[in-house]
Formats: sequence, C-alpha cells, structure tokens
Amino acid sequence: MIKQRSKHYKLSKLRQFKTYRGFLIEPAIRNFFTGRIWQRSHTPFPQSKIETYITRGYFEVVPAVLTKPKLSCRRCHNETRQKFVAFHCAKCKSTCYYCRHCITMGRMCSCDELLLWKSKETPLAQPTPNFTWAGQLTTQQEKAAKELTENLIRNRHHLVSAVCGAGKTEILFAAIHQSLLAGKRVCVATPRTDVVLELFPRFQQVFQNIILHAYYGNAPQQQGFAQLVLATTHQLYRFENAFDVMIVDEADAFPYTFDEALQRAVLKAKTSDAPIAFVTATPSQKLLTQQSKQNWGYSFIARRFHGFPLPVPKFQSLWRYEKAFQKGEIPPKLLRWLEQRLQNNEPFLLFFPTIELMELATPLFQHYDSSIESVHAEDPNRKEKVVQLRNEERKGLLTTSILERGITIKNVQVAVIGAENPVFTSSALIQISGRVGRNIAFPDGDITFFHHGLTLEMDVARKKILEMNQYE
Repeated sequence: MIKQRSKHYKLSKLRQFKTYRGFLIEPAIRNFFTGRIWQRSHTPFPQSKIETYITRGYFEVVPAVLTKPKLSCRRCHNETRQKFVAFHCAKCKSTCYYCRHCITMGRMCSCDELLLWKSKETPLAQPTPNFTWAGQLTTQQEKAAKELTENLIRNRHHLVSAVCGAGKTEILFAAIHQSLLAGKRVCVATPRTDVVLELFPRFQQVFQNIILHAYYGNAPQQQGFAQLVLATTHQLYRFENAFDVMIVDEADAFPYTFDEALQRAVLKAKTSDAPIAFVTATPSQKLLTQQSKQNWGYSFIARRFHGFPLPVPKFQSLWRYEKAFQKGEIPPKLLRWLEQRLQNNEPFLLFFPTIELMELATPLFQHYDSSIESVHAEDPNRKEKVVQLRNEERKGLLTTSILERGITIKNVQVAVIGAENPVFTSSALIQISGRVGRNIAFPDGDITFFHHGLTLEMDVARKKILEMNQYE
C-alpha cells in the first residue's frame, strides 16, 4: 500500500513539472548582468542561453553605436564626430562606424548590439559585512570620516581633500561599512589600475563575509554578485544604473580629469540619486568650484596620519641628461644619488618623463645592481615588480608617472629625472613627492627633482607642499 502511494505521488509531481510553464532565472545570469551593459556576442555564457533570455524579454537589446539623429556611442556616451571611424564592415557587408574613444574595451560598431538587464528580480540579499578594521583614526581623520558618512547617508555629494599620506583609504571605511549595512551597492572607482591593485587586498581584509570584485584591464573572471566593487574608471563603461554609492578615489588623476567621457561614465554607472564622494590630495580648480557652487560636503586634512610634515622636494640641476643616457652614462649627480641609496640599503623610485628614455637608462642602472627594473603602463609584470620592491626583493624601480600615486613602499626614496618635462604637472609632482615618508617608522626621506631648467610647475608643487606643512 505504501509503495503504491509513493508511486502515485511521484507520478503526480512529474505531471506538475511537465505542465509548469514558468521560467527560473539562473542566479549566475542575474548576478552577472545586473547593473551591466554588455556586448551581446561576447558573454561568459552559451550564446543559445543568452538568446533564450532575449526572447523571453529579460534583456533590452540596443545598438552599440547609434547613427541617428547623430553618431553616439551607447557604451561610453561619446558624441564627438571626430572620434568615430567609418569602414566597410565584413559582418554586415555595409558601411559601419566604430567608436575610437572606448576601443580599448574592445571594438564595437553600429551593427554590434549591447545587452541591458531588464528583470526587476534582484540578486539575493547579501550577508552582513564583517568589518574587521581595528585601527585608530586621528582627530582630523575621524572628523572627515564622520562628515563623509553623514553626507553619503543623506545622498549628498562630498569632496575629501587630504594630503598624500593622510590616510584617505581609512577615512572611507566607515562610510562604506554603513552603506553596505543599509543594503547599498558601493563602487570605489579610480583612474589608475595600480590603485585598484593596491586597495583590493586591503579591502578584502577589512570587509569580510561579502563578495568583493576588482575590475581592471585583463582582470580575472570573478563569480557572484559583488556588493562592493573596486574598478578603474574605464571599466565603468560596462556598468549602467548599478551603484547606490559612488566613490572616485584619486579624482584628479590622468586621464579622468581630462576625459569628459570618463566623467560621464561615473554618472552613468550610478543610480540617478546616488551620491558621489571625490577623494584626492590635489583637487582641481574645477572640482573645487563644483563643490562650492553645488554645495557639496567638504572635508580637508592638511597633516599626515603620523603627524610629521610632508617631505619637501629639493631641486637639483642635471644638464643634458638625455645626451648622457644616449652615450651610455649615468649623469654624475644622479649616480651619486643612486650610490647613496644602495649604500644605505634604501628602496627607491626613479620617475622618467618617457618610456624611451627610461628603457635607455635601465641597463645602465642594472650595471650597479641587477635587481633594478623598469615599469610602465603596458608592462604586464608591473604588479609583481612593485610587490617585489615592497618585499625588499628589489633595490629600486625606474618608472613613468604610472606609479605617481596609489602605492606605499616603506622608507622609499624618490627622484624625478627631467622634472621640467610638461608631463610632470604640479599635481603629478606633489603626488610623486607623496610617496616619501608615508610610514610612521620612516616619516622623512629624500625627494629630488633633477631638472634641465626650473619650471613654474616645479615651483607650484614645492610651494603647495610648504603651505600644507604650515597647517596644524
């Protein structure tokens, strides 16, 4: 009798299954596409599955490049006619346009399509974040952290202006934690990949029990729905209406300050009423004007967390340094600087104005120590090289301005070669100087601007640092 009832029960459930006409959304699909705008033909899921979701109305399908009423890129919102290229497309056998502005994210033209997730079914509720940071904020840090948290809760934009080494990242922790507790999705965006790589392990340690993703060029595939995202500003082209709180770290850094499309990407990636917090040591005049006119919140910190003044750069002439490198020589003044670093066993960073000059000089420095290496934006191993310098496995690194911000090396000594070059703006020189003296055990250090003639930018940088040191 029991076996017969069991058989009838199974048949009944089978009939129910066969007549069920609903459609269950796969969590992996929902988690990936929520808040994203993505190329239809290149997703991490089988194309047949994507087509099924499109047929059932879960995606809005839009052209990647709109041609009417005028040319515009749906991904990066570029509308500058000169940044579109017309060509004969092999796919559609006709004239297409592609956007040069966001081509680094993969070329997309007017016959390509983008997917926008339409379902109102949101990812599953996120676990409560385990906030593990046990550090102690200074009085100024605590004041800034409280002001930032209060304004983000009120959905009010906020600007944090704090000198290099003031502990800006620690100031963010409380505001991010409160936002996560409120069930909000938070993005910390920055123009530089190196900053993302520097912040990711720190945030992993502080915010546990939640999914945290880091997005940058060639980042590995990451699973789940991330409640907290670290990303370069370029990666925000792939998000739309995704974040309830947006934080732009190093908001003065190139190329963000010069690229209006990146600034639009920040606005596109957040929800319409989401607040933005801008964090920088060297706010641009445009950012300061916006803060004043639009009545944002504002926090200012003029002292480093350890209370010591900022190291003041020294100016040192280095005439005809380019010719010296071309002849296979390190200029004598620079050589003495190098020998002192090696003698004192001090890690160092040498900033060069161009990759070509840096690569010309690299073997000359390696003659004195084989562990010395060079890094630049396209170097696939720059993350490992920076870690090796931090772990005292290398004596020093030659670098372009790519490492001007976002990295902390204990007791690092710094020099700029060709500080007169236009690539070294006053804000860049201030940021480079800010790599020195960040550790409480080594609050001072050497920062030298080697130059072939003084510039206004060098003077402005030095005067600004001296001015900051006057604040209590």
